[in-house]
Amino acid sequence: MPLANDNNTHGIVFPPTASGEPSTTATGKAIWSAALRAANPAASEAITAERKWRTNYPTHVRQLVETSVQSSSAALAIAHAGLEELYAQFLFNQTPIRTAMATSGEVELHTAVVRGTAERQPHPLAIPYQGERLQGERLLAQIGQWERTGIIEPTHATGLRSLHAHPEWLDLSDMTFVLLGAGAEMGPLLALAEWGANIIAVDLPRPAVWKRIVQAIEKSSGTLYAPVRQPNLNLSADELPAHAGADLLTETPAIGRWLASLPGPLVVGGYAYLDGQMHVRVALAMDAIMESLLGARSDVSLAFLATPTDVFAIPAEAAEMAKTRFEQWGLAKLWQAPLRTLSGRRFFEPNVSEILTTAEGWRVGITDALVLQQGPNYALAKRLQQWRAITARAQGVRVSANVAPATTTQSVIKNIALAAAYAGADHFGVEIFRPETSNALMAALLIHDLRHPEAMANPAMPLPHPFALLMEGANHGGLWRVAFASRSVMEIAALLGWRAARGRVSE
Repeated sequence: MPLANDNNTHGIVFPPTASGEPSTTATGKAIWSAALRAANPAASEAITAERKWRTNYPTHVRQLVETSVQSSSAALAIAHAGLEELYAQFLFNQTPIRTAMATSGEVELHTAVVRGTAERQPHPLAIPYQGERLQGERLLAQIGQWERTGIIEPTHATGLRSLHAHPEWLDLSDMTFVLLGAGAEMGPLLALAEWGANIIAVDLPRPAVWKRIVQAIEKSSGTLYAPVRQPNLNLSADELPAHAGADLLTETPAIGRWLASLPGPLVVGGYAYLDGQMHVRVALAMDAIMESLLGARSDVSLAFLATPTDVFAIPAEAAEMAKTRFEQWGLAKLWQAPLRTLSGRRFFEPNVSEILTTAEGWRVGITDALVLQQGPNYALAKRLQQWRAITARAQGVRVSANVAPATTTQSVIKNIALAAAYAGADHFGVEIFRPETSNALMAALLIHDLRHPEAMANPAMPLPHPFALLMEGANHGGLWRVAFASRSVMEIAALLGWRAARGRVSE
């Protein structure tokens, strides 16, 4: 797909193709193909030959995951090759990104500080859910319910229970978090501020965004460190929003240099989201900052939220549950057979068709929950984060990379088709979470990953395969364990949820 030049002129940019114009399709195919070439040349060539990338990319993403699952070495080789091709393809103002990150630019960032006014004190774990604030026994009961019904993985439940048992872990006064995309709906800003963290926030220089960030900090026991253009500005909390901010896309090297100068240890999380091709660019911008920090200092941990609408290797136990549910549902719903036949077998596909065994003897299933409406750019942006997560973990970096549930964020509900499918998802055993619940749950898992010595985020802990990092602590909302592949029932879910979705969009 050609890319309008006015959207691709500054900072991290898609490269020009042979025609002289940038193309998201050509660049994306080149990256996926290069990644697969490291372990499956035939599959790599199939990507190069694909003429209907926009509709057929899920087949190739699944092939990449199936190849990666075969062995740890294959997974790491593919991830490394994919990252290298990203940096070979993309540019920063017509300069190779790594070259730009290593040079000094015109922009220099300085630090402004806002301290919260709330008293610092230990907090028991509390999760907002359906209009309530669950804690104590009520929270444990809900965790158990989610686990029994397959909404969360048992390791997610275990992580939450550990945090419930250790409320002292939630005193974050000794920890510093870099939030790239601090104002993002799926980011952990509010929870980390409540728990008294030191927060280095990076977001666009938009006063409305920074007003929200500053107000959240002021009400908490946390401390905010914000980028500003001029040194020694003695700004009040009311004045800061007009001066704070930096653009991840166009000021990437300056942000990297500023963060490298700040005291640590640092936990660097990538949370920024943009639509379409901009999502790939901002994801790569965040990755370039992470990579530069890992090269410049030894006290950096990384944090990611993986989307549930992707292709995943899943635990054998989850795969078996999905297969059993498919068999049971098929017997109970005989009306599905003619509908499946009339659809050319497109409807009611099984979620998991087989259990695979890796070279190391690890048993997994494969689930494909890619959503065509989100597109191949979204898939690439989220995949590059997975590649960075597993390669950094293999290099000895502590990495928190947890699957977050499908959530009714503005980016989802503004798309009426997605909003409708989400509204009808409960008919097929999938729970869609509100942003405040997702944020709190995933922030809690982040702290578990950083505090618990036996968390899979800890590089000292052995992994049966690099993908185990993404399985650990997953909250997929049920997508891994339901009977049907999500795309095969998405239209039916949308029909069932259409009225509710229209009401939400119009609100």
